[in-house]
Amino acid sequence: MDKYSFLNAAHTSFFAEQYDKYLTNPDNVEPSWRAFFQGFDFGLEGSLEGLGIDSDKSGMVVLTNGRKVEMPETLQKEFQVIRLIDGYRSRGHLFTKTNPVRERRKYEPTLDIDNFGLTQEDLDTVFDAGKILGIGPASLKEIIRHLESIYCDAIGVEYMYIRTPERIQWIQDWLNKNDNHPDYSPEEKKNILRKLNEAVSFESFLHTKYVGQKRFSLEGGESLIPALDVIIEKAADQGVKQFVVGMAHRGRLNVLTNIFGKSPKDIFSEFDGKDYEETIFDGDVKYHLGWTSKRETDSGKMVNMNIAPNPSHLETVNSIVEGIARAKQDRDHGDNISEVLPILIHGDAAFAGQGVVYEVIQMARLEGYTTGGTIHIVVNNQIGFTTNYLDARSSTYCTDVGKVTLSPVLHVNADDAEAVVHATTFALEYRMRYKRDIFLDLLGYRKYGHNEGDEPKFTQPLLYKSISKHKNPRDIYAEKLIAEGIIDENYVKELEEKYKNDLEENLMDSRKIEKTRITPFMQDEWEGFEQVTEEVMLKPMDTTYDLKKLDEIAKSITKLPEDKKFLRKLERLVEGRHQMYFEDNKLDWAMGELLAYGSLIEEGYDVRMTGQDVERGTFSHRHAVIKTEMHEEEVVLLNEMGDNQNGKFHIYNSLLSEYAVMGFDYGYAMASPKTLTIWEAQFGDFSNGAQIIIDQYLSSAEDKWKLQNGLVLLLPHGYEGQGAEHSSARMERYLQLCAKDNMFVADVTTPANLFHLFRRQMKANFRKPLVVFTPKSLLRHPKVVSTKEEMANGSFQMVIDDADVKASKVKTLVFCTGKFYYDLLEKREELGREEDVALVRLEQLFPLPAKEMRSIIKKYKNADDIVWAQEEPRNMGAWSHMLMHLDEAKQFRVASRRFYGAPAAGSAVRSKRRHAEVLEYVFDKSKDNMQIR
Repeated sequence: MDKYSFLNAAHTSFFAEQYDKYLTNPDNVEPSWRAFFQGFDFGLEGSLEGLGIDSDKSGMVVLTNGRKVEMPETLQKEFQVIRLIDGYRSRGHLFTKTNPVRERRKYEPTLDIDNFGLTQEDLDTVFDAGKILGIGPASLKEIIRHLESIYCDAIGVEYMYIRTPERIQWIQDWLNKNDNHPDYSPEEKKNILRKLNEAVSFESFLHTKYVGQKRFSLEGGESLIPALDVIIEKAADQGVKQFVVGMAHRGRLNVLTNIFGKSPKDIFSEFDGKDYEETIFDGDVKYHLGWTSKRETDSGKMVNMNIAPNPSHLETVNSIVEGIARAKQDRDHGDNISEVLPILIHGDAAFAGQGVVYEVIQMARLEGYTTGGTIHIVVNNQIGFTTNYLDARSSTYCTDVGKVTLSPVLHVNADDAEAVVHATTFALEYRMRYKRDIFLDLLGYRKYGHNEGDEPKFTQPLLYKSISKHKNPRDIYAEKLIAEGIIDENYVKELEEKYKNDLEENLMDSRKIEKTRITPFMQDEWEGFEQVTEEVMLKPMDTTYDLKKLDEIAKSITKLPEDKKFLRKLERLVEGRHQMYFEDNKLDWAMGELLAYGSLIEEGYDVRMTGQDVERGTFSHRHAVIKTEMHEEEVVLLNEMGDNQNGKFHIYNSLLSEYAVMGFDYGYAMASPKTLTIWEAQFGDFSNGAQIIIDQYLSSAEDKWKLQNGLVLLLPHGYEGQGAEHSSARMERYLQLCAKDNMFVADVTTPANLFHLFRRQMKANFRKPLVVFTPKSLLRHPKVVSTKEEMANGSFQMVIDDADVKASKVKTLVFCTGKFYYDLLEKREELGREEDVALVRLEQLFPLPAKEMRSIIKKYKNADDIVWAQEEPRNMGAWSHMLMHLDEAKQFRVASRRFYGAPAAGSAVRSKRRHAEVLEYVFDKSKDNMQIR
């Protein structure tokens, strides 16, 4: 007992202060106090029922070690009040008034005072613990009122899991201010009402004019509009210059009109279904289109605003937005990334249900993907299509995934407009201060069904009976302002009449005979770039590079810093690269790749590469990042080019994601056309995980949204007996997506051709996605080498003819692609067929160089056997693509594996046998390889 005798001497306010510090961060408390509090807490847990305190009449408290500590009753009560405060901070959000149309679920234990060892007799007792809340010594009744006001009214706050005491303290100070209730001026209140009126009136106008048409209305969540408005206004005052917004279709038209300033006339034209001016442009439904605008805020700041185009895969746009924001930050706001603010608007069901949300959230603090904090706003309809929230998630809240990054989450009653704006202001200030993510959960409802033609009462009759009688947020807020004497009864009618008159004028204008024009998304970034057809894509392009400059780049990337110690293997690797360039003049794949990047960097382009393990490379070929032996200090030789360093090389090992990472880099390339942006798969078929990005953006965005994009996919491909999961990049899927002029697809076989392919990607005055099926075994193949002269003076070859044969002697002409060429070359040498068999490499699969292929067929006029040879099964690879794009292919003999469901055999022995039989069939048409098992 003597060890704790100091308890009788200290003032209760000091105890309260120390215990509150202990609850927030034990390490910040003096050791003797920490030891006491720890024993006190464990004692409570071990000997008390619920959250009450077990002490006898003499004020003895039992600690975990069995010792009894005398504690004045007043001090015991102070502790109990502090625990009550802590209970509200940790669990108050479970007892809020945040649901406008449903009763909340019940949670136990409650925050009743008897659960904390307090009684009704204590309500009038004054406790020093009130100082923790910033209200000074106060009665328990006043403390509870204050706690209820902060934590259990229209805003519920989750934050106590945060591990940084300074952030917790800042949040608590912010919440304590004004009891977590805003104190807005009459003008500010009128402005909130004005934005609510715009949101409500816009939807009711469309509902009247376009009966039964889908619009995915915002009704039930209209307070999103004043929330976004306050973010933009206040963020601009704090220095934000660019906003990048992503959202799905619900409420999108409202946001476009009332936040982004898109002309209602244009939206009405889209409703009326007018055709587009451009014949080569297919367009998209109105609630998927992107938009860029400049907005002048009330304080006179000019800001740039982008809302990215989105597909119906509801959360896909998240990663796109983060990539756009990062590109803008890297390019123009490197000194202060906070000047670019990403805002993601989610639906509750998709946010809880789709895995890409988790992937994107995990990016938030990663060096290669951070954007300085995103404001996430969930427009919580409490339903997904026809599915109740209880059937849509296991977690308490749809936003629980946000806690992964220890981010604050605010749950807000969307009917309380002032609470929504207040919470949004908090979110903005938090993001600007800490450059971290924050989540707002706006609890509202969906007034109609999934779309305006749907009948929600089929599946939620009780909920929609309640919703049908429920007033909209504007009318609720107007009644409040009338009661406060700020507006009169006619104020809202006049606001609505004026707004709807403006809409009516726009509607009349939209119905004049004209076709719809689509404004290019982010047109400032794309100034000088042209949209081109397939004919232009097939034209040769000058990709030469001065040999002396190439020598200088080679010097930079083949010499390690002398003042640092590296693994001997790495030293030999770099020395070997120096030798292959300056002595042997036989450059391997890695050198061709790195020299391509270096040449572009010297010309002022940036290069960004991400993917799983790209710094070293999955197959240990790249070594773009070299680490010192003792301290793992990173050395990036492509950023050590001295006078040749006119651009930057950014390379990052990604998180173990394909979907979000490819989406991020697609977004990055969308906003930075002068950066060679590359995503590399660990194995080619791993890109399956990002199929939604490939289908909804990569292959179709130019047709749907007039979006050019130069993203490069590197997909390792080749049959080396590694099984079904590590052989095929599923080129047939990409080739099936190819049409007209939507992308490049290549399967190159030499370092020089890779060099020129990358350079062509940037030297063109247009951008198309580029899919490259890259090798694995060829990375170190002795024949897969090029000279520096081929890089400096050459160009990209779409087809590589056989230079080792005499055309007149050739009887069998073989077209092939990629790594299989070298297998065929080896087999031809083994059979001694160098004179009568020509091996022609198709290096570009799309756009297919049909003209060049026909010329080659004509050249080998004595060939009576023309073969398409591939190592993939017949139903995979490029064969079906050849049939679609080259009429002559119908006469080809096909040598391939037979039809299979899996890309390759799991057995290395079986794979080797099948491979050998395909090779035999190429050179001997009597062997029917359809019998190969």
